[in-house]
Amino acid sequence: MEKIPESKPKVPWWQMVTVGRRPKRTLLRIVILAVTVFLLLRFVALPVRVDGESMIPTYKNNSIHVMNRLAYLFHGPRRGDVVFIRLSDPSIAFPSYAYMKRIVGLPGETVAFLDGKVIINGQPLEEPYVQFPCDWDRPPVTLAANQYFVVGDNRSMPRQLHTMGEPHRDHIVGKMLL
Repeated sequence: MEKIPESKPKVPWWQMVTVGRRPKRTLLRIVILAVTVFLLLRFVALPVRVDGESMIPTYKNNSIHVMNRLAYLFHGPRRGDVVFIRLSDPSIAFPSYAYMKRIVGLPGETVAFLDGKVIINGQPLEEPYVQFPCDWDRPPVTLAANQYFVVGDNRSMPRQLHTMGEPHRDHIVGKMLL
């Protein structure tokens, strides 16, 4: 006796377009994608809101950007990077408030301000991102092996109103992406 081949039930076109031939596999892919996106947005690419004018014109007040927490996994911060600096204890995983500044001085360097120019080891630093005139003066400071010198891009503000400093490497949370 001959076997009659069984015909597969026909899948409606709307199901083919939305979930394909295997709905369980599609659901599993959706769950994996959702978990991956959640983890990325929660632990790697954190949205941050700029509060203040110290980074104008590069980053405007109240604008929202993305910070990459894994940027320094394979190398340390570099001169010119815009970084987030935690003010609290480094053991706190998600600081609620952090400074956003640009790195101008690297570990072991001597940094000073003379007539508004950043001086690194006696040489003026070329800073194309600084657009406003500056008249700051600050005596030289030599950075330790794990310190960086950070300052905002808006140097038209009086130096007393501007936060700058020498954070340790463990206080740098991540690098600005967008």
